[in-house]
Amino acid sequence: MILNDARERNRFLKFALVGTIGAVIDFGVMNLLSHFTNVSLVIAGTISFICAVISNFIWNRYWTYPESRSRPLVSQLGMFFLVNTAGVAIRIPILHFVEPPMMRFFESPFHISHASAEFYAKNLTLASAVGIVMLWNFFVNRYWTYNDIDHHEEIQA
Repeated sequence: MILNDARERNRFLKFALVGTIGAVIDFGVMNLLSHFTNVSLVIAGTISFICAVISNFIWNRYWTYPESRSRPLVSQLGMFFLVNTAGVAIRIPILHFVEPPMMRFFESPFHISHASAEFYAKNLTLASAVGIVMLWNFFVNRYWTYNDIDHHEEIQA
């Protein structure tokens, strides 16, 4: 398995930290947009996702996978965005279909205000989408976007 060697585990931990930074950006932008502009969760979540993707690409290219800079920047950015566009295609239905039952879940038994229920529902829905898409992103990016790093050769070096 890819995480059996120390370098790959280190990359995974870096990828996870980069993803955490991206999630903070994602949640922050989504909450700001949905609170101050009153746009739908799908629109706010899509804009926040794009902001997080840009941050994640920069961090992953220069910190997680610095050896991958042998591939031209524009080419690699294009690959990264294709993977993440597929992630959006996974994410949008989750945001659209999971939020309403989450709202009902928080409003009914907990007897909290609509605004509080909306806050919890949006954030729990986004957290679910982020977790699912993170798994997709890690494996597809590792084996496609950053495939110019051969982990077997590095172990022997």
